[in-house]
Order: sequence, then structure tokens, then C-alpha cells
Amino acid sequence: MTTRDRLLGLTVVLLWGLNFLALRVGLDHFPPFFFAALRFAVIALPVLLFVPRPKVRWRWILLYGTGFGILQFAFLFTAMRVGMPTGLASLVLQSSAPFTVLLGTLFLRERIQRWQLAGIAVAMFGMAVIGWDRLEHATLLPVLLTLAAGLGWALGNIGVKQATIESPGLNTLHMTLWIAVIPPLPMFALSAATEGPTTGLRALGDSFSGTGWPGLVALAYTAVLATCVGSGLWTYLMSRYPAGIVAPLTLLVPVVGMTAAWAFLSETPTPLSLVGGVIVIVGAFAATSTRRPRVIDPVSPAPEAEQTEPEPVRQLANA
Repeated sequence: MTTRDRLLGLTVVLLWGLNFLALRVGLDHFPPFFFAALRFAVIALPVLLFVPRPKVRWRWILLYGTGFGILQFAFLFTAMRVGMPTGLASLVLQSSAPFTVLLGTLFLRERIQRWQLAGIAVAMFGMAVIGWDRLEHATLLPVLLTLAAGLGWALGNIGVKQATIESPGLNTLHMTLWIAVIPPLPMFALSAATEGPTTGLRALGDSFSGTGWPGLVALAYTAVLATCVGSGLWTYLMSRYPAGIVAPLTLLVPVVGMTAAWAFLSETPTPLSLVGGVIVIVGAFAATSTRRPRVIDPVSPAPEAEQTEPEPVRQLANA
């Protein structure tokens, strides 16, 4: 992975790590399924009106949108609503990294090098250290729900990776935006069936009150910065590198998430958690390092110095 792309990956890590604060605030104001639907609904309408559909088969858009948009957030929001601590949620959700590597090996026939496996193993050991230290603060059900969210995220990663394999010239920004079209209707229906047909609407109305505005700020952050910018950069990285190279970057998200939870929510990390965080950083760095840069470019293997800035990055920078 090139230095520039690793920095883009770290930007995603920062956006997604801080996103757990926004999710906690949002879930204090909205029911979980309604909040998940609302997160994508505010993006879906302008996407349908102004963004061309990416030239890929619908099955990959559906897989990406279902895994990343529906399964991940339905399980994650429910877990956080029933007691999953914010910092611990940011940790356990990164189970998506080994899930993605496993699914990439099974379905995409990607080869995993021994040094990658070693880096992932080190990072997973760091997660286990943190999890062992923090698990006593959460019951088993929220942890299992968050693991299911990580598997959903991994399925979404496979969908976007398969789309970029079949369509080398894919506009990854358009692909990222179009996944927002998939979750709203199923999630609104699930919300009406389980949370009540008017519960979410009342919560939305209350968010425009003098005390409800933090819910709107949280919605804006998670929709624009976490979804459009963060997921756009993530899709771009997934289109250029094997899933086994990109996925371990998510192991850094809990370091940011737990630090933010400590700073703003008074979830104080223990010394053992801090040690585990350092181990995660070391392992993730090793898993995403390459002996020589290998950029997937089916058109021409131009040297790094001659590569122009990819169109999705320019679009995000000009947004």
C-alpha cells in the first residue's frame, strides 16, 4: 500500500472511530432501526435524482447495500441500544477484518501471505487483550449482535470488491453513494414492525426542539462524513488493493473509538486496554505493509510517481 493510500486509510479510521460518538448520540434520540433507515434515507433521495447508477450488476449493489447498510447497522444499533458500551462496540465491530479476509479467500480466491497472517494475528491478539479486559462490562447478547454486525460489514466488502473486479473502470464514489438506496425501505419497515409505526416519526419531530438538536448533528455526521466521505474512501481503497490488505486497517478504528469514548463519555480505558491498543496498531501496520507496492490497475501499471490522483478522491476533495 502506498504512503498516500495508507494516509487515506487512516483518515477513514479517524472518521469511523469518531462516528461511534455520533452513533451513541443518535441512539439517545432515535430508535435504532429508524435511525439506521434515516441515516441512508437522507442520502438516497439526492442520489436517485443526481447520481448515475454505477455500471455494475445489481447483485453487487444489493450485496454491498445489504451487508454494509442493513445487516451491519441493524445489528450494531441494536447492540448499542441494549447495552453495548461505545468503546467496546468500536472494538468488536472490527471482527469485520478477519471476516473479510476469510470471505476474500473463500469467494475471491485471494492469496494471503504469511507476513499478512502474522500481522493480522498480532492485531487480533491486541483486540483479544482489550476484549478480555472490557468484556466484563457487557453482557453476551450485545457482543454477539456486534459480531453479527461485523460479518455483515464483511459481506458488504466482498460485494464491492467483486463489483470492482468485474468492472475495472467503476466509479467507486457512485458505487458508495448508491448503496444508500438499498437500506431505507427495509429498515423503515422493520422499524414500523418492531418499534411502532409512529415512534420514529415522533423522535424525528422532537429532534427539531431546543434539546433535540444533538440528534440532528449526529445524523449529519454519520450520513455525510462517515458514510459519504469515509465509505467513499474505503471503497476506493478496496478497488485498488486485495481485501486482505485493506481490511486490517479497520483494526485501528477501536483505538480511536475507545479514546473518544474515554474523552467524551467518561469510559475510562484501563492500562491493559491501552497495551492492547498499541498491539493492534503494530499488527495492523504490519498487515497493510507490502514489500513492494502492488496497485491493481488493469489499464496500465504506471509507476507511482506518474499516477494521477484518482477521480473518486478528486470528487471527494471538491465536495
